[in-house]
Order: sequence, then C-alpha cells, then structure tokens
Amino acid sequence: MAAAHDIKLAAQSARIAPVLASGIARVARTAGRFALDLAVPPACLSCDERVLEPGALCPVCWQKLRFITKPRCAILGTPFAFDLGPGIISARAIASPPPFTMARSAVLYDEIARKLVARLKYEDRPDLAPVLGRWMATTADDLITGHPLVVPVPLHRWRLLRRRYNQAALLARHVARRHQLEFQPLALSRIRPTGRQVGLTRRERADNVRGAFRATPQGAMAMSGRPVLLIDDVFTTGATIEAATRACLRAGAAKVLVLTFALVSDPLGSAAEGVISQTDSAELPIDLPIDL
Repeated sequence: MAAAHDIKLAAQSARIAPVLASGIARVARTAGRFALDLAVPPACLSCDERVLEPGALCPVCWQKLRFITKPRCAILGTPFAFDLGPGIISARAIASPPPFTMARSAVLYDEIARKLVARLKYEDRPDLAPVLGRWMATTADDLITGHPLVVPVPLHRWRLLRRRYNQAALLARHVARRHQLEFQPLALSRIRPTGRQVGLTRRERADNVRGAFRATPQGAMAMSGRPVLLIDDVFTTGATIEAATRACLRAGAAKVLVLTFALVSDPLGSAAEGVISQTDSAELPIDLPIDL
C-alpha cells in the first residue's frame, strides 16, 4: 500500500512540476519586464513619447498612421476614394500592367510610416521589424493562397555590409513566420550596385535597376513552378519591385505577388490617379522615399 501511495504521489508531482515551473518562469518574465520598464521606459516607435507597452505607437501617432483597406485597386492595392465594386483596377495598372500578379501594402507612406521606415533602415532599429511585419502579415490574406515562397528584395553586398542587415529580409521573416510559409532570404541577389533613386523620374528609376537582380542557384530551385511572395519595405514607383519580379519569373516562378509595408500613393486614390494618367506619368519627378 505504501509503495502504491508513493507512486501516486510521484505521479502527481510529475504533473504539478511543469505547471509550477511554467508559473515561476511567467512570474520571472513579468518581474524582469517590469524592472526593465522602470530602467528604460517603453517609448513610441515613432516619436519616442512614453507608452504603456514596448513595440507600440502613442495614441497621436497611431491615429495618424493610415492603414490601407478596401476599396483598393485589385492589382496594385492603391486605395480608392470611392467603392466602385469588386475587381476595379486603377488607371495606373491599366496604363502600365505590372509583371507581378498582385500587390498589397499595409499602410500609406505618410509622416508616421516615413519615420518608421527611416528608423528601421538608417537608425539601426531592427527591433521595429516584428511590429511592421505583423501589420504586413494582417494585410496579406489575398496573397498567401497556394503557399507561396517568401523572398525579400535583396541589398547589394556593399550596402548590406554598411547597414549590417537587410530590412526587407527582417520583414519577410516575420511575415513568413506569421503565415507559416517557407522563407528563402537568399533566393535573389543584387548583382550590381544601383544609384540612389531620389529625384529620378519613373523611367530613370526603371533604367537604374534594370537587370540588377538575379536568382541564386538555390533560389531558382526553390522558386521553380511555385508562386513567390516578394517582400520590400516601400512601394514607390514600383521600379525595384518590377525588376526583382522579372528575376523571379526568369527563374521559373509560377507568379509573383508583392507585399510591402508602405505604399506611396495620393490619399485621394483613384481621383488623383485619373489626373496623373492624363499626363506623361513616366516623366513625373519623384522625390519621396529612397527605393533601394
């Protein structure tokens, strides 16, 4: 009887021990986070005002950030001023059909988005990638059918050495993890350095990145016959995205879908695009973000 009782107690202890260990670990994490918050109070990702939790925006910045929702262009994801029904395509997509099948972006490239992208890329803030990647993942529902291969737009090796990380790869890793997709960070390579895009026209930007990307042998094997989800931080004129898309298609990708954090777009949506489409949009000067 005593032996049976001892066995029962041992079994109960075996069941309780993991629960206690988990509880102790949870308390330790909470205490450690509380101590860290006291030493270094959490700050807004954009303006550095104090916030309640790390990895958050303050109420003012959150209200300014403009997430892209429907109605939007079925191809480019550009927001429309009015809902014209499902499957509506913007004037830009009709005038210049892109090589990719569909593009989506989480937010419009405005004051707050610009600050977040600049901090991620140029202020050594890779800690922003999980937050931005989470917002991107929530807008990717149209893109993940068919279990696409997740591929970031690469940096040239010299720029990667200076920056130490590729912001597109950081974002892509979190998108892939959220949707449980295969991630191939080295599927594409940038085979030549490209100049800065600021101040160039659409046509000059396209010329600047033409032929700049090539699939690696490993990437070509992974992409062959499969859809590819191409990831970058900002969609400006689309020159970089289109050049990378063509490299994926040359490697045998079934199709290319595009996901970026921010989209440079007039907030008036289709109304503004209609005005622009009446001019030679290829010669319009662009001086917004650096599309590298």
